[in-house]
Amino acid sequence: MNRPVVILVVLFISAGWQKGFTQEVRKDSGTVTIYQDNMVDELVQKQIKLNEAGNNLEGYRIQIFSDSGNNSKTKAQSAMDEFLAKYPEIKAYLVFKSPNYKVKIGDFRSKLDAIRCLNQITAEFPNAFIISDLINLPQVEP
Repeated sequence: MNRPVVILVVLFISAGWQKGFTQEVRKDSGTVTIYQDNMVDELVQKQIKLNEAGNNLEGYRIQIFSDSGNNSKTKAQSAMDEFLAKYPEIKAYLVFKSPNYKVKIGDFRSKLDAIRCLNQITAEFPNAFIISDLINLPQVEP
């Protein structure tokens, strides 16, 4: 989970504790009544949706291509195909972020791993560089 979301959740929860969170305990009936701001429930639900939505974590990828304009999608697909032909064991991703098509490779958890891969591919892809990105979690086989 990225830091701004964590900070936002903590701020809203702490605000809820100060203003909208009260707890009433009745010793005679054995019940506990909690009054809290509706915002706390909304934040919890948003966090649950974020956790269910992605199996991502912060890491590194290598960008080997970026282009915009005419035929940029075709060029990006060609660059990705060329990379996968040479390095089929490394995952490649075609990404469109207006107005650019980009090809990013790898799911590196450490920058050192990304540097090793970059050194390996620099001869074929001299303009490649490391970027921090959300990466996919490794697949665990049963």
